[in-house]
Amino acid sequence: MPQLSVAAVARKLGIAPATLRTWDRRYGIGPAHHAPGKHRRYSADDVARLELMRDALLHGATPAAAASYALSTPLPIPDAAETTLQTRQGDRSEPPLPDAGWHARGLARAATALDADAVRRLLNESITALGAQATWDVAVRPVLVAIAQRWADTGTGIEIEHLLSNCVTGVFSALAAATPTTTTRPVLLAGMAGDQHQLPIVVLSATLAQRGVTCRSLGPDLPADALVAAIRRTAPAALLLWSQLSDTADPDLLTALPRTRPGFRIFIGGPGWAGVPTGPRIVWLSSLQEATDAITAVASAPAPPRPGP
Repeated sequence: MPQLSVAAVARKLGIAPATLRTWDRRYGIGPAHHAPGKHRRYSADDVARLELMRDALLHGATPAAAASYALSTPLPIPDAAETTLQTRQGDRSEPPLPDAGWHARGLARAATALDADAVRRLLNESITALGAQATWDVAVRPVLVAIAQRWADTGTGIEIEHLLSNCVTGVFSALAAATPTTTTRPVLLAGMAGDQHQLPIVVLSATLAQRGVTCRSLGPDLPADALVAAIRRTAPAALLLWSQLSDTADPDLLTALPRTRPGFRIFIGGPGWAGVPTGPRIVWLSSLQEATDAITAVASAPAPPRPGP
C-alpha cells in the first residue's frame, strides 16, 4: 500500500504539518509503524484515524477525547479485505470519493457491497459520534452525489442508491421517533403533490428532533387538500414544502394555504423551487444546515398570545 508523507497528509486533511506531529507526540495518533529517526509515513488506516480525530474536533470534542475516539473506533474494512472485495466486484467498486473523509468512504464501500447491515451500523456510529446533521453532510450526501454521477456517466449503480436510501430512511426515521422533543407547536414537513422524494424530509425530521423540535412528517406527494386539512388540524409553528423538480413546485399553492391563529411561517426547500417566484414572506432554504437552523429558531420562539374573544 502507498505511504504518504506528513506534507501530503496535511494537505489531504487541511491541517498544518506541525499539528500532525503534535497529535502523534501527545496522543499517539500517527503512523502505526514509525521508527525513531525516520520520516513519518502514513498508511490508509493511519489517515482514516486522523480523519476521525479531525471530525471529532470539528464537532466540539477536546483533543484528548477526539484521540480516544479515533483510536477506539474500528475501521470498516481492513486493507486486505477491501482489496478482496474490489477484486470480487470488478468494475462495481465504490464510486470515487477523492475529497471525502473516512465516514463517506466506509459508507460507500458498504453500500457498493449491498451490505445493508454494515450501512446501518456505520450510519448509527456516525450519528453517535457526529450527530445527524453532520452525518448527512460528511457521510451520506457525498456518497449519494457520487452514486448519482456514476449513474449519469455509466447507467449503473441504481441498486446501490436504492439500498443506501432505504437504510438512511430507516435509521433516521428511528432516530426521529426515539428522540424526545420539547417544542409545543409542531412543524409540518411535506413533499409537494407529485414529488416522490422522501429522503430530505426524513433526514430533516431527524436533525430537527435532535434540536428538540417536534415534527409531523407528512411524507412525499401530499395532495393539496390533505395539506390544508393538516394545517387546520395542527396550527403548526412552521411548514416546509419540499420540491425536487420544478414541475412540482407550485407557487399558487403557497398563496392558497389557510391562515391560523397564531400564524405559521412558510418555508420551501429543494432544487425544484430554484427560480420560482414566491411571495416575500416565503423563505427558500437551500441546505440542511440552513433548514435546521431556520426552523429551529421559529419553532423554539415563544408562541404569540391568542387573540381575545
